[in-house]
Amino acid sequence: MTVATGPQQAPSVLDEVTRLLLLEARLLDEERYEEWLGLLTEDVHYWVPGVENRLRSDPSGSYGPGRMAYFDDDLRMLRIRVARFASTAAWAEDPPTRHVHVVSNIEVEPAGDAPEEYVAHSVVVNFRSRGELGDDVLYARRRDRLRRVGHELRIARRRVLLGHNVLPAKNLNTFL
Repeated sequence: MTVATGPQQAPSVLDEVTRLLLLEARLLDEERYEEWLGLLTEDVHYWVPGVENRLRSDPSGSYGPGRMAYFDDDLRMLRIRVARFASTAAWAEDPPTRHVHVVSNIEVEPAGDAPEEYVAHSVVVNFRSRGELGDDVLYARRRDRLRRVGHELRIARRRVLLGHNVLPAKNLNTFL
């Protein structure tokens, strides 16, 4: 795993953020979704925009609020998604998908506008397998806003930029 610090970053905060992101990956791999929800703040915003191929000169950019998104969720919607995984309505998850999340390139910097908040950048690779066929690999860059709640860091905002403009999977039954 590649770990880097910003110029003003104390190693203990970087270690804490790294532990949080690696714990999150393990909880997702083990389908411990209720515990995963506990890593999020009450006002979390989880956003995975669709990425469009646009020229550099296009002022609208490759993604943006109000445009297509795979996820544009608050905690209530994330709880609904988690509950769906446990229901018989999630036919695409029976048999369950096997996940492997790899998190790397972790960088942390102070949020600047809030003393106990940090911005964490990371790269995630999510390998997914179902049955004998149909393995998928998703690559993404994440930008998280982490907030201290009590003595622990929680994920308050997540932006996931997929490295794909066309989803290389039949579904997106995963959290990144």
